[in-house]
Amino acid sequence: MSISDWGIQAIPVITIIVFLIAEAVKATPLDNKWLPVICGAVGGILGVVGMFLMPEFPAKDYLTAVAVGIVSGLAATGAHQIYKQLSAGSGGQHLEGSHPDDVCPDPDTPVEPPSYEEIRDEFKN
Repeated sequence: MSISDWGIQAIPVITIIVFLIAEAVKATPLDNKWLPVICGAVGGILGVVGMFLMPEFPAKDYLTAVAVGIVSGLAATGAHQIYKQLSAGSGGQHLEGSHPDDVCPDPDTPVEPPSYEEIRDEFKN
């Protein structure tokens, strides 16, 4: 059994189509919080379509086809988030507390540990 027997090539096809649809939706005034729902729904629909159009599709019933499509569609949002997080190191948007200067202070600047009194007072509050 080769990998082409699994019909696995259908998964990236659905992911790419859903990714392009998500990019088109982002160009509309629709709130981005709906993107995962849209990607999952479109992926589910494309999963059923793929079951009929691709003889090697990895699902032979509706529920499995919808599930494969939803996972493939949500993979489009995951792939975008991975790209976004990886590009954050090169001038992109950082999450709070994850800026490189917050994580790695200047090695030439001495760091004073807090005193016993400071620690005690912090726990009193």
